[in-house]
Amino acid sequence: MRRAKTGEPSELDLMAAACILPSVLYLLAMFVYPFFYGIYLSLHPPKLGGFSFANYFAFFTDEYQYKTVGITFGLAVPNTVVVVALGLFLAYNMRRGIWAERTITTILVLPISLGVILLAQGILGFYGGKGWLNQMLLAVGLLEEPLVLTHNYIGVMLSLFMQQFPFCFLMLLGYISGIDPALENSARTLGARPWTVFHRVMLPLIAPGLAIAFALVFVMSFAVFPSAILLGQPSGATRTIAIAAYAQAFEMFNMSYASAIAVIMGLFQAAALLVIILLRRRMVVAATMGAGKR
Repeated sequence: MRRAKTGEPSELDLMAAACILPSVLYLLAMFVYPFFYGIYLSLHPPKLGGFSFANYFAFFTDEYQYKTVGITFGLAVPNTVVVVALGLFLAYNMRRGIWAERTITTILVLPISLGVILLAQGILGFYGGKGWLNQMLLAVGLLEEPLVLTHNYIGVMLSLFMQQFPFCFLMLLGYISGIDPALENSARTLGARPWTVFHRVMLPLIAPGLAIAFALVFVMSFAVFPSAILLGQPSGATRTIAIAAYAQAFEMFNMSYASAIAVIMGLFQAAALLVIILLRRRMVVAATMGAGKR
């Protein structure tokens, strides 16, 4: 391979650029262009025929629309906290291996293979008014009337948890398992109690992975759409901001207003991610990304 003159790209650089170029073009065509076009569309309502923030004013002055933000946060934040907390608890206790670890892990991640629709059908079949759970509780006399666990807030939360827990658990398990056990053993040798080891040694090292898991689970939860329709009340208690955007786009055929709602949704997600990043920086007091990793 010929050496390139000083300041000129080598053949290896040109080959790398040629390999990256299709991915860059795909990214521009499928993500960057639609993103900026959506912003442009949201600022050009068809009835006004020019640049205007009318769609944004319309959203925040219509209670039926802007309350979807609170509903979406009311689903996303609790689900994210529960999923990450339980995932961290199990991953931390399974970091050095336990009995029947493969079987337990397989059972925990099984919902990944089911898909949202099949998972929703399973929840309806088990937790529904005539599902197995209610039938069993009624048969043994523990209930007089069936529990209402679907087509409401609880049904959506069950679906979100089952969809996102496997990803969070696997991510945290892989991250925690990669931390050098010598750090933990050294702290215990020096007399640190289990809580001190976790809080002062392990948690700062886990913080980067924990922040990533929290961010990913939150973004997926905030974008909830099929679960809110199949297992919730899409016109009432679980009318999320994604449903509001869909209704404007494909029921009212107002793509400009729908784009504005989508932009608002993205801004709220970005603000929440910024908060997560700031909290992560506060958590990391003695470690940086990758510190203590083998």
